[in-house]
Amino acid sequence: MRILLNLDRYPLDQPDTKTWMELVEKCRADLESDGMFNLHGLLREGIAERAAAEVAPVMEKSSFTHMREHNIYFLPEIPELTSDHPALVKNQTTNHTVCADQIPNSVVMQIYRWQPFIKFLAATMNKDKLYTMDDPLACANVMSYRNGEALNWHFDRSEFTTTLLLQSPSGGGAFEYRSDLRSNDDPNYDGVAKMLSGQDDQIRILEVEPGTLNVFKGKNTAHRVTPVEGDKDRMIAVFSYYEKPGVVFSDSERMGFYGRVS
Repeated sequence: MRILLNLDRYPLDQPDTKTWMELVEKCRADLESDGMFNLHGLLREGIAERAAAEVAPVMEKSSFTHMREHNIYFLPEIPELTSDHPALVKNQTTNHTVCADQIPNSVVMQIYRWQPFIKFLAATMNKDKLYTMDDPLACANVMSYRNGEALNWHFDRSEFTTTLLLQSPSGGGAFEYRSDLRSNDDPNYDGVAKMLSGQDDQIRILEVEPGTLNVFKGKNTAHRVTPVEGDKDRMIAVFSYYEKPGVVFSDSERMGFYGRVS
């Protein structure tokens, strides 16, 4: 794994040592203050390019094109809101997805399955243990955004979202986010509507280079990727871990996200 990851800078392979704990504590503090942490340059020089090159042919020939108009909740309705409530305004998302079963021996999958990496993530999130997902399609995905394509405003279903940027686009494709826009106790529909209308001055832009690990509180942090510009795709790996083993998507979820069930 030392060939792939900068373990001199980030000692993920030395759990419970002083340097490991210091890194964990810094990540926890960043999550608390900023709603996210980043490990810039986690991938060694040239590895992000190698990982992108492994995925690129599959992305070109066999990826699933996900195109849908949706509100920020990815739900057809919210019972307590009228259908014309400004928090339910719809925008379009278009991206292309490669599933884990299409890249079984890739750099992306080697990192996803590496147990010291998983133990480190669990520690930063104050979890006793994390497990890889048993779903052969959904456990790890690589998503690309081509010229004019975007991922529009949404909340994630999981408490934390873990991503690894493999390739930056020629232009556009900025990651914008609004931390703690809602909470588990307060949906803050008026605040959501205000943000969607462009009246929230707490929206931030995250600028990262390929090879950066990003972990953020996706459940209550609204976020989007702005439209990509140019002939170079934005390509990012998304890792899914859970606090219990054996998690899989339903057939309907697989069809919706990947266009197939197996």
